[in-house]
Amino acid sequence: MSDNYYTEPNKTAAIRSWIMWQMLRGMGWAALFVFVIGLIYGAIWAVGQILPEESKQAPSPFTSLEISSPLVATA
Repeated sequence: MSDNYYTEPNKTAAIRSWIMWQMLRGMGWAALFVFVIGLIYGAIWAVGQILPEESKQAPSPFTSLEISSPLVATA
C-alpha cells in the first residue's frame, strides 16, 4: 500500500483511492489481455483472407467421422 495511507489525515479517503487504483490496474490488465486476444484473432482472420478461394471450398475433413443413417426406401 502507498505511504499516503499513514500521512493522510483522512484515512478513509486514502484507502478508497488505493482501492480505486488497484481496480483500475486490474481493469488495465484485463483490457490488455482482451486486446492481445483480438490481435491474435485478427491475425488468424488476415491469414484466412490471404489464402486462395479454392482452399476455402475444399470438402470437409470430418466426413469420415460423421455417422450417416441408412437410407430407407418409402413407397
